[in-house]
Amino acid sequence: MDNQNFFSTPMLLTNIGAPFLLGIAVGYFAKKMLRTALFLGGGIVVLLFVAEYYGVVHITDTELLNATDVATEAAKSSGDFLLERLSRFTVKGVSATGGFALGFKMG
Repeated sequence: MDNQNFFSTPMLLTNIGAPFLLGIAVGYFAKKMLRTALFLGGGIVVLLFVAEYYGVVHITDTELLNATDVATEAAKSSGDFLLERLSRFTVKGVSATGGFALGFKMG
């Protein structure tokens, strides 16, 4: 491959710039959604504790820990899916994955 073609602006924007920006957008969105899910999940747990206090429901620690494990696995699998999908944009997925990491940190 000719060095002039490899370092041209269109080539760099297409292979490095665009996947990096896409990775930033996805990482930022993923962090915001994770925070929202944690906020809502925490609210649900507090409401369950209040309902348990008033005798409406009965929750065991084992059930609560099991629900937490299921939620953790779901979050991990969705994060793995996003990173795997972003890594397909470039040969090694470095720019998109790096953009995801930066976007996640910014979010």
